[in-house]
Amino acid sequence: MANKILEIPSAYEELSIRSEIGLMSYHGGTLEKATDAIARETAEQSGASYYGLIQTDDDPLHFPSTELFKYASNNLNVFFQHIRVVITIHGYGRESLFHSVLLGGRNRALASHIASFLKMALPDYSFEKNLDEIPKELRGLHPKNPVNIPEFAGVQVELPPTLRWNREEWGWSDNGGIGRAKHVDDFIHALSQAIKTLPLKTYLNE
Repeated sequence: MANKILEIPSAYEELSIRSEIGLMSYHGGTLEKATDAIARETAEQSGASYYGLIQTDDDPLHFPSTELFKYASNNLNVFFQHIRVVITIHGYGRESLFHSVLLGGRNRALASHIASFLKMALPDYSFEKNLDEIPKELRGLHPKNPVNIPEFAGVQVELPPTLRWNREEWGWSDNGGIGRAKHVDDFIHALSQAIKTLPLKTYLNE
């Protein structure tokens, strides 16, 4: 199904090439709401590269992460030819994990580095980097998952609905005319700082 998404008028890609660190949101727009805004703004603030696949239809198509490459987008190829490590932004919903941010993917040193910044910025949330405590389908460990494609792999960040929801305006942050919630701005700033201060040993997954 992923190879049909770009044939839909309500779907489009975004690409910005900057540093060798990449941010992605390929379930963006109306699918996993606010994830594209978070990835895009974090990339801008940190000087990272960015790839987004945005859907605007009220009934967006969902596809597994492992199928992203099936449509062989030139933008996607350009993005992965440039970056060496990646952070993918996703949204998920589990009633028992409404205040838990899950940090999957194969670069565990990078996951720990990111978690240390996010914890300080968002004390009301927990940041789970122990893979055994993350639901299997949200761990981002499959070799075909985009988070594991670059030379040094990366981190799959799964955001709960409470973090992506704007409580003041009662709607999804950065979506359908709803403004950005303060905690979304806090998250973006903290993740940007984590990227800007990324030590070489973390980058190399040592």
